Amino acid sequence: MTYLTVTDLVTFLTPLQFSGDFIQYALIFFVLAIIAAVVGMRGVAGISMEIARVFVVLFIIFAIVSIIL
Repeated sequence: MTYLTVTDLVTFLTPLQFSGDFIQYALIFFVLAIIAAVVGMRGVAGISMEIARVFVVLFIIFAIVSIIL
């Protein structure tokens, strides 16, 4: 028979937390898109903006889930 220790119980009961790396990556890709647009590389700018948009959406979803839990 195994018993739960206090550490196991605290680890089990802590809510889901994330570090917020998604927003940092979104900012990096946004800056990359701005630089690419200034230089005239429209394809790279468009792809970078799409990646940044996905990271922002993921950040918002994970932030809401983290607040709820």
